[in-house]
Amino acid sequence: MKLNRRDLLKTVGGAASALVLSRLSSAQAARGPLFEGTRHSLQGYQIPDWFRDAKFGIWAHWGPQSAIEEGDWYARNMYIQGQEQYRYHVEHYGHPTKIGYKDLVGDWKAAKWDPDHLMDLYKKAGAKYFVSMGVHHDNFDLWDSKYNRWNAAKMGPMKDVVGMWAKAARDRGLRFGVSEHLWISYKWWAVSHGSDKAGPLAGIPYDGVDPAYADLYHDADCARYSSGEFEWNDNGIPDAWKRHYLDRMTDLIDKYHPDLLYTDGHLPFEDTGLKMVAHLYNVSASLHGGVNEAVYNSKEALDCAVGTCALDHERGVADGIAPNPWQTDTCIGQWHYKRGQQYKSAKKVIDLLTDIVSKNGNLLLNFPLPNSGELDFEEKVTLDGVTKWMEVNSEGIYSTRPWKIYGEGPSTATKLVTGNFNEDKQKDLISEDIRFTAKGGSVYAFVMGWPAKEAVVKALGLASDQAPGNIRNVELLGYNGKLEWKQDEASLRVKMPPEKLSDIGITFKVDLA
Repeated sequence: MKLNRRDLLKTVGGAASALVLSRLSSAQAARGPLFEGTRHSLQGYQIPDWFRDAKFGIWAHWGPQSAIEEGDWYARNMYIQGQEQYRYHVEHYGHPTKIGYKDLVGDWKAAKWDPDHLMDLYKKAGAKYFVSMGVHHDNFDLWDSKYNRWNAAKMGPMKDVVGMWAKAARDRGLRFGVSEHLWISYKWWAVSHGSDKAGPLAGIPYDGVDPAYADLYHDADCARYSSGEFEWNDNGIPDAWKRHYLDRMTDLIDKYHPDLLYTDGHLPFEDTGLKMVAHLYNVSASLHGGVNEAVYNSKEALDCAVGTCALDHERGVADGIAPNPWQTDTCIGQWHYKRGQQYKSAKKVIDLLTDIVSKNGNLLLNFPLPNSGELDFEEKVTLDGVTKWMEVNSEGIYSTRPWKIYGEGPSTATKLVTGNFNEDKQKDLISEDIRFTAKGGSVYAFVMGWPAKEAVVKALGLASDQAPGNIRNVELLGYNGKLEWKQDEASLRVKMPPEKLSDIGITFKVDLA
């Protein structure tokens, strides 16, 4: 039976998915799986070219916690006396001894959510892949889950959110990914088993202790992590939860065949996590003629040191050019929607994108959706700015590779410790700051502002340490006129056109002899 690959990738659920996998994997099964669930086997993994070429993805970090529109980690913080979200919850809903998170998930309605319209906007903005939240720490699945009644197909919006996102993305030629934040849920939810430390209800347990809701808040044993602080690790999490986690992740992979799977943290539970990643890659190989095209993201450098995965830095950038492709995941505001939030400007997003791509990375950018599922006005302003810049300059982004150096200018004097949560340590880029990429016989020089009279690129001088050789031609993307430029020993100098093209930044395409 000959099956069309595009049709297969649009198959997103149920028995049809199982049938497709069964038929496609029969030949592969005869010669054995591509990967086994061991560190040694997964060291043979190679990051696929589509990820290396894509450079820019958009993420919808969206779920029941977005319904409250009060920012990150609402479901946890509402059970910690003294937290802003605890005070908000008591004032607007009631005390968590009586009204808990279980009572709020139905408020997530997604009344104006139109995944096709949003995907049109994201594709126009230049995204080459899209990532849906699969399940957050709150233990609520955004798909028609086989193993969890707390899911979006049966509660809240009453829709298979992951499946609908997947179809919208793949219909438009985008790669599709999902994020999972589930593994740490057992510890994260422990505060729901606690109680107030002071006040008239001190010592009275929150609703998390009710055994009728143990499939949401976990069993009573997790209460030992209810102090409000916990270590972000596997220690103390029972084997029963690990097995349940693997069942849920296998269900997600088998139904939606993600091109990318993101874990919020390290590769969890060692053998359990290794089985999950091997299954992800083997399912992908069964759909692509025995060649894996899936990517797994871990935030632990040791996980991705040899093969295995693509390293992800949350809200972080690298200090220099990394030997392997990597990813920054960040947000224009908070991860979950918060009313009145000040967002990153389009200029800030493009500063991050050019810096990250120059260092061999990808940018995965979250636009947090409110309860309605419709972008607010300020989000559209940022998205529109990114769209207009990418329409002109994306040639220097897609399918490029790092040049000899990532950049020059004042910002390169700031030394960063590569890792998570360092994006705010890098200074805003200005017209003296330049980032480089390369493709074919061309170098792209991103000048991160509009120079007053001329642009000066020292690295492209004949006697620079990078020794680019003679330049044949210089083109300014988006400008139809002929440029006046000169290459000497010290630099490349380009006279700026009289009309400003952009306040965000411009791109010179430099053809080398």
